[in-house]
Amino acid sequence: MKRTVLGALAVTVGLALALSASQAQAQNDRFKKVLDRGTLVVGVKADYKPWGFRNSDGKIVGMEIDMAQDVADALGVKLELIPVQSSNRMQFLQQGKIDLMIATMSDKANRRKVVGITDPNYYTSGTNVLAKKGAVSKWEDLRGKPVCGKQGAFYNKQVSQRYGAKIVAFVGNAEAKQALRDGKCIAWVYDDSSIMADLASGQYDDYEMPMATEDDTPWGLAVPLDEKDGIWGNFMSGMIYNWHRTGRLIELEKKWGIQSTAYLGAMNKKFEAYQPK
Repeated sequence: MKRTVLGALAVTVGLALALSASQAQAQNDRFKKVLDRGTLVVGVKADYKPWGFRNSDGKIVGMEIDMAQDVADALGVKLELIPVQSSNRMQFLQQGKIDLMIATMSDKANRRKVVGITDPNYYTSGTNVLAKKGAVSKWEDLRGKPVCGKQGAFYNKQVSQRYGAKIVAFVGNAEAKQALRDGKCIAWVYDDSSIMADLASGQYDDYEMPMATEDDTPWGLAVPLDEKDGIWGNFMSGMIYNWHRTGRLIELEKKWGIQSTAYLGAMNKKFEAYQPK
């Protein structure tokens, strides 16, 4: 952890020096407020296991919560977690209710106009299916078959148009997966990160994620838009760089029982040349 802290600070300082004095003054408010307050307020998911969820004691835990704690530790401040939803996470950042958002958000061009998504991305996910072992082996096997989905999910339209699947949409994930168990659908189409979590839970031993993931989309954490190119945004870029360089995110995947992703392995290899000898 010490190396991560020092590395993040070094990257932050190096990037910050490139800013003009006026830019630095205008874009350092959040960083200064966090240090003065002595508390970092982070928006996280509380309903997306294992990235952010409530344990049996009601405490919010998960991979992204550990990442938020890393940031607070690097700054030497306390951590306060604010539960957010996909529908309000960007608004919370815009309204100043949170300093930082780490909440399973896909990095989209339109979102970069609203919040300060920092580079590099820290994770990635895409479209896949959960199915009984041996039920399907390729995407074409879904043609003409009932496939469970969640109402409003963009995966539904893509799988229906590309492969002719007959989407049976449910209001919630639990209802859709129960329908899969009851044999009403041949598969459940959703985000592969969520499916990996299900497979790691021990409750789906007779199931598998047999397809090659499609529409892989990187995840971005975010600071307020006007802070992206200031100290705060550069500090978070340094944190992400060091998480990849040290293999910290790979370590957290293992801790939370998440099936390893090719993305984290590739990013770790990309930055391994910068590992201290």
